[in-house]
Amino acid sequence: MSGNVSRISISIDPELLEEFDKTTQKIGYNRSTAVQLAMRDFLTEHKWKDIEGVLAGVITMMYDHHTGNVMEELTHLQHDYTDIINSSTHIHLDHHNCLEILAVKGEAAKIKTLAEALGTTRGVKQIRVTLMR
Repeated sequence: MSGNVSRISISIDPELLEEFDKTTQKIGYNRSTAVQLAMRDFLTEHKWKDIEGVLAGVITMMYDHHTGNVMEELTHLQHDYTDIINSSTHIHLDHHNCLEILAVKGEAAKIKTLAEALGTTRGVKQIRVTLMR
């Protein structure tokens, strides 16, 4: 075995592995390449939380607008962060779900606080933060 790679073993749900293998085959990757790309994406998605300074990017979230007062709560939160939110886009996906995209620029710690507050709001199904330096 070459000294520049590590071999690992993981436990995974068989249905998830089957879906993963079908998708990697469909796009022409082998399992190792796909896992490496997934690991890099995971690291990129979480590394920004340790970065300090001014960053710019987007916060993307999907939520069920029928859940409680989710729209009012999200709007209220956004009003508390007008100094770092440059714009927002609201998209109706279907009868229940909305997609909200916030363009942000500001101190990394403040963006992190906003993202955590949005992500823990009841009704928010998914949130993704993409930032650049």
